[in-house]
Amino acid sequence: MKELIVSKAKTLHTLPTPCLVLDRAKLRRNIARMTVACARNGVTLRPHLKTAKSIPVANLLTGPNVSGIAVSTLLEAEYFAQNGFQDIQYAVGITPDKLDRAARIQQIGARVTLVTDNLGTAREICRYTDETGTVFHVLIEIDCGERRSGLDPSAPELLDLARTLADANNVVLDGVMTHAGHSYTCRSLAEIEAVAEAERLAVVTAAERIRAAGMACPTVSVGSSPTALHARHLTGVTETRAGVFMFGDVFQAQILTCTLDDLAVSVLTEVTGHRADLGHMTIDAGGLAMSKDRSTENVENDVGFGLMADLSGEVFAPQLTIARVYQEHGLVPVTEPHRLEDFPIGRRLRVYPNHVCMTASMYPGYFVVDSEESDGVEVVEEWSRISGW
Repeated sequence: MKELIVSKAKTLHTLPTPCLVLDRAKLRRNIARMTVACARNGVTLRPHLKTAKSIPVANLLTGPNVSGIAVSTLLEAEYFAQNGFQDIQYAVGITPDKLDRAARIQQIGARVTLVTDNLGTAREICRYTDETGTVFHVLIEIDCGERRSGLDPSAPELLDLARTLADANNVVLDGVMTHAGHSYTCRSLAEIEAVAEAERLAVVTAAERIRAAGMACPTVSVGSSPTALHARHLTGVTETRAGVFMFGDVFQAQILTCTLDDLAVSVLTEVTGHRADLGHMTIDAGGLAMSKDRSTENVENDVGFGLMADLSGEVFAPQLTIARVYQEHGLVPVTEPHRLEDFPIGRRLRVYPNHVCMTASMYPGYFVVDSEESDGVEVVEEWSRISGW
């Protein structure tokens, strides 16, 4: 894989724009905060790397309280397996046509744990393992209220699915998992705590039913940064698969997963034009650089397509936001007390994204700064990442 190449003068003043900037100090603080939360709740952390997609980031997430990693694509599974990660949960419902690819990843030396909520798919996994001799660990997905995928914890077919997997020669029924994606609709700590309890109760109930039927259920896995950080307790749960906590974004700050000061990833951009008659400036971070995700649209403080900051990462007060995006252009209204003259063409700025997962996916790597060890403008490292499926 080709490494990202930068100019000899490695500062935010000289990098090509737009590009992705990662503050290592903030990343480390965010990881430490989640580690404390997991220890408080007596669970291990299985970091979900669907956003970071980067070995250097993953290397900061190792330790005795880390149980492995979770991914959302088989390309991610391949990438991390090739780099020595041996316990990988493919946290998306498997389809039979992907079993060959998952088996090849295991041949690299990793265990790829699969997920399903479908009896027909479970039978296909059993058939495949019988025919090939491949051994797969499998988790059953439970719906804890998001209504996206998974079985209701009281569904009669849960035990049929569990028995099919448990009785197979080359399949290990590893347990149950769920994802409280609907925690993103919460607007208070009390609401997050309630969703966290519903998430916990759903998988624990499912696990207890499976055990009462005489089958093992060692893994009880939940996954959501808001619930992992704010759950009152996680009794009966063994691990959490939180992910976005590493970087944070404006939406996560608005739903109380982090604060604006915790945001570790931003997009470096520069001013490309003025429209004094319309009171706005343009920047070279548009829809492709930022994504068109409007996560904050339905909350109190809508930041459009991104929240503007100065080169040091300090958010402007009053706020400046990207109100409209075109493919390569962002349009930023400039209102009092700010003036267009404060933002001459060529001035460099940073933008905090609405949804960091979407934004980061467009970039080949991170230009790493460190707001504690340097001035926050010097590039101290360059970390590659992957994208695709």
